[in-house]
Amino acid sequence: MQIRQNVSLKPYNTFGIDIPAESFIEINDHDALADILTDKSLPAKKNILGGGSNVLLTQPVKGLTILNKGKGIIKVNEDDEKVWIDVNSGEVWHDLVLYSINNGWAGIENLSLIPGTVGASPMQNIGAYGVEAKETIESVTFWHLDDKAYITLNNNDCRFGYRDSIFKHELKNKVFITSVRYRLNKIPTFNISYGAIEQELEKMNVTELSIKAISDAVISIRTSKLPDPKQIGNAGSFFKNPSIAITQYIQLKEQYPDMPSYPVNESQVKIPAGWLIEQCGWKGFRDGNIGVHQKQALVLVNYGGGSGSDIWALSEKVLNSVHEKYGIDLEREVQVW
Repeated sequence: MQIRQNVSLKPYNTFGIDIPAESFIEINDHDALADILTDKSLPAKKNILGGGSNVLLTQPVKGLTILNKGKGIIKVNEDDEKVWIDVNSGEVWHDLVLYSINNGWAGIENLSLIPGTVGASPMQNIGAYGVEAKETIESVTFWHLDDKAYITLNNNDCRFGYRDSIFKHELKNKVFITSVRYRLNKIPTFNISYGAIEQELEKMNVTELSIKAISDAVISIRTSKLPDPKQIGNAGSFFKNPSIAITQYIQLKEQYPDMPSYPVNESQVKIPAGWLIEQCGWKGFRDGNIGVHQKQALVLVNYGGGSGSDIWALSEKVLNSVHEKYGIDLEREVQVW
């Protein structure tokens, strides 16, 4: 393992932002992690980078940036109904989904084609089409940068929420997630009620439902709606879907009868952020090298040569316009460096 200086992070973030890292190292073996993270000759500030699919680089990155490439999947236990696997955090998420499908293990097929690595799944509590990672995560193991020790948190202690977890709060920038233990199902429970999965299955002429069929349908939908980061720089959904009080929604519904919503609980509903942004006229907007994707208003894009600060400024304009029109505050989903 070699530490390099002044390395461009353009190949390592899906926005394709050309920002330098002061120091940079790629880790393939987590066994060497403790030595690197406790080496006092290295910069004290550590930045953990996985697939770079949920990060916006806005300024040169100080300290040591560690690219996590550690891979490996191990089955640790099983019974008649479930299987438990430990997955190294550097594994590509979609590769894990395909691996699980090939083994007949259900639970994450709805999360097909989400970019990034396994290490991001608990941090972000990734979710799509009615399923969230927290439903299958048994525990998360990480190296604590301050305590200088490996720690394992169970599902409850991770404090999962909507695109949220303890790793975005008390443990933000304090841990290096090394592995995640998932609990998958041998007997699938199909979830096709969310979004357009059912319609897509019909279009595909699927007569016998399976986890692979659901995965194929999700891949087809995502491919048709979301830009490929290899072609157009983006980080997928840039904003979270906001939850608002039902009383506020009723008032807005009177003014905007077409406003969609999804129930959260007895007092709140969720509004699709993409709908709000599109209604404010942003869908397809372009300003030089950056813009809002023409097919999905949730996605901010870098057409090439755009800066992270430009994309941040655009997101501010989007946030302000939604608040001005609807009185709803959107929240960014991406992590800003």
